[in-house]
Amino acid sequence: MVPPPPVSKPHVCLSTVLIMTSLVLMDAYLVEQSQGSRKLGICVMVAVGDICFLLVLRYVAIWVGAEVKTAKRGYAMILWFLYVFVLEIKVYFVYQNYKADRKSLDLIARKALTLLLSICIPALYVLLVATEHMEYVRTFKKKEDLRNRLFWVIVDMLDVLDIQANLWEPQKKGLPLWAEGIMFFYCYILLLVLPCVSLCEISMQGIGIVPHRMMLYPMLSMLTVNIATIFIRGSNMVFFRDARVSSIFMGKNMLAIGMKVCMFVQYQRHQHHAPPGPDPQHSTPAQPPSGLRKARDQPACPEEPAQDNT
Repeated sequence: MVPPPPVSKPHVCLSTVLIMTSLVLMDAYLVEQSQGSRKLGICVMVAVGDICFLLVLRYVAIWVGAEVKTAKRGYAMILWFLYVFVLEIKVYFVYQNYKADRKSLDLIARKALTLLLSICIPALYVLLVATEHMEYVRTFKKKEDLRNRLFWVIVDMLDVLDIQANLWEPQKKGLPLWAEGIMFFYCYILLLVLPCVSLCEISMQGIGIVPHRMMLYPMLSMLTVNIATIFIRGSNMVFFRDARVSSIFMGKNMLAIGMKVCMFVQYQRHQHHAPPGPDPQHSTPAQPPSGLRKARDQPACPEEPAQDNT
């Protein structure tokens, strides 16, 4: 029986502290937005929810810590899904409270909410990938190439969070209700799915990971982030006169589309011109030369018994 891999206790503690700190801070927003006796009920509700989530996190975080030095990231995907699912539900209620109280223009608190999400969500993704614990990636060039791929995932998450933050940060004129709902839940789905796709791609590569062959996430993010967010920001700018549209992220998405198309073309060209190599799983062992094979197959001559000279 194969013994279970050792658990990385620092990794478990760090991921647990990061997750629970962000959830407690979101609870503080919900409690602060409540009024009168309703505040006590919200406080009890979020406290019970955090305790239940901590009980589940106790097991999932240990499983993630056990696989951190391996080539698998299955439990990391489960932990990411649970965290973003719970966090974005709390973000939704905070956003709805801000929307109901438009007279409250607490700019610092709203900016702090955006800053909190833009730090905690990418930081947890970096912890779950754990490139520093990938001891099977031995070459420095391959590890740096992998970090560059992960950096694009973080930039895409910040791009999605910038669109989502447009809903609760102060605006001169709000968007229609249907547009706000589409924007929020579209960003919600992207934050749930895209990092899981990246973690799945790393897990599928296994020990023999080759970063330049990880083409699923770049193509998917080009369609769902780079192209889609250009249309979202352009529509907000043209039809709803939204002054908060980030022109910098629009330029970033245009550059990313060009770079990813060139990368995909180069990958296809490399695959087309690459010589077909033998499959290491089905390759036959090398045969020795015919002379050595004959000498090996020829039976050895028995030694003549020694003669006694008497």
